Amino acid sequence: ECNKIIDILKDNKIISLVSDAGTPGISDPGAILVNECLKHNINIIPLPGPSAVSTSISVSGFSEKYLFYGFFPEKEKTIKDSLTTLSKLNLSLIFFVSPKKINKAIPHIKSYFKNRKILICREMSKFYEEYLRSSVNEMKLFSKEPKGELTLVISEKDQIKKTSQILSESDKNNIKKMINKLSTKEITNLISQNSDVSKKEIYKFCLKLKNEN
Repeated sequence: ECNKIIDILKDNKIISLVSDAGTPGISDPGAILVNECLKHNINIIPLPGPSAVSTSISVSGFSEKYLFYGFFPEKEKTIKDSLTTLSKLNLSLIFFVSPKKINKAIPHIKSYFKNRKILICREMSKFYEEYLRSSVNEMKLFSKEPKGELTLVISEKDQIKKTSQILSESDKNNIKKMINKLSTKEITNLISQNSDVSKKEIYKFCLKLKNEN
């Protein structure tokens, strides 16, 4: 079929690839035709249309810095390799998931993305659209297969704020050893890496020492 379409295009005719669900070419067989056209130096003109990726991230409330993976991996080795890598990224992550496979994906999501938030989007822009929000830790299997394709958005990593106001004696001693050798900023960054105390408190202590000197 691809060859027939390429022949028509080479005859200076125009062909439109239209989809009633999403943008053809993104996790879609339309990508095959796009690549064939590129091989034959045939111009491709994209026209904006509904995108589950941008729609889901826009309503998620998560970081706007995101990575779109495509369909959730299925093979055990791919799951392990992909999710191990993805779990280390501090980005929002977007997956497409078939309703038939969502319950198989949930245990893996809970294993690799603990303490994150998740949004499950179903039937976006359609009559029965639904947005299910929860923490990954609290996710439960669906009691019955949901209808319609699903888009999952997993939040960026939780940034645990350092709120302690009290420097330990060990931290104070380390700062005193460095106070005449490094800048206040350098000391603050070094100490904060292994301390629960906020950078503001470390910085204040450094200034106090410098003033005393």
